[in-house]
Amino acid sequence: MEVLLGKTLTELQEVALNVGLPKFAGKQLAEWLYVRRATDFDAMTNISLKGREALKASYSIGRHNPIKEAISADGTRKYLFEVQGNKGTQFIESVYIPEDDRMTLCVSTQAGCKMGCKFCMTGTLGFHGNLSAAEILNQIFYFDDLTNLVFMGEGEPMDNLDNVLRALEIMTANYGCAWSPKRITVSTVGIPAMKRFLDESECHLAVSMHNPIPMERKEIMPAEKLMSITDVVALIKQYDWSHQRRVSFEYICWAGVNDTPRYAKELLRLLKGLNCRINLIRFHEGVDKDFPSSDEQSMEWLRDYLTEHGLTATIRRSRGEDILAACGMLVNSLQ
Repeated sequence: MEVLLGKTLTELQEVALNVGLPKFAGKQLAEWLYVRRATDFDAMTNISLKGREALKASYSIGRHNPIKEAISADGTRKYLFEVQGNKGTQFIESVYIPEDDRMTLCVSTQAGCKMGCKFCMTGTLGFHGNLSAAEILNQIFYFDDLTNLVFMGEGEPMDNLDNVLRALEIMTANYGCAWSPKRITVSTVGIPAMKRFLDESECHLAVSMHNPIPMERKEIMPAEKLMSITDVVALIKQYDWSHQRRVSFEYICWAGVNDTPRYAKELLRLLKGLNCRINLIRFHEGVDKDFPSSDEQSMEWLRDYLTEHGLTATIRRSRGEDILAACGMLVNSLQ
């Protein structure tokens, strides 16, 4: 049965006409789906009973609750949702991160991932399919108090860009959730589709860098072969980052691997002249012994060195380690 969640206003107007409703009922459907977050057709009381029955016969809303929840001592929550992948039912993860008055959801865009980053648990799952816009939005609509979104869960958002852009349109359009795009960050390892995202979206961008030296980055991130980090940065420099839209670089710190003065100097050279931020991230301990996490002293040195030389750097606090909150860990444990 065809799903309504994830349809644009124009498509919902076509749905209305298909079931014998007037075109303006498409706007009513959008309000019920995206503003009031209706989970069944009977709640849509300003649509005629005959129209609701016709909708039930041909469409489903597309809302599903998670099948599993894990709660961390620090308040972080991780959820497993069922989706339909290339080989039947698959599981994907969302992470809810509360902090003061900021409630952030880390959203998945694919079941598994093609990128094959050596340090990422999602990469060990293989690739099982793109999530539809409905499956992306279903993660978001389970929560009613979110203030921010990061498309930084399972999968590479730029590898499923049609559905990601559709979900972003619904989140930011006046007929949809009417969010400011400045409340949404979309991540990427850096692939050619990123240019289309930069042209068609006003959301923030986060690039998973982790090593500024192309030959070394290629050893841990095969996507370097698709688009070198130097080309990624060169493309980003073509856009205006002087206003509210932001670009940041994610940088997991590994002891003696990428946290030494050599890498600090390469980061400064690569990002020179770009108005950006670099987020230093402590690796989740116990994930992979081949990638030992940097200690706090090394990370603080790197942060201070970069900041003193003109590159804004912050250390991101690790969250949810006791509930396997790193990407792919909970799915791996379930499987």
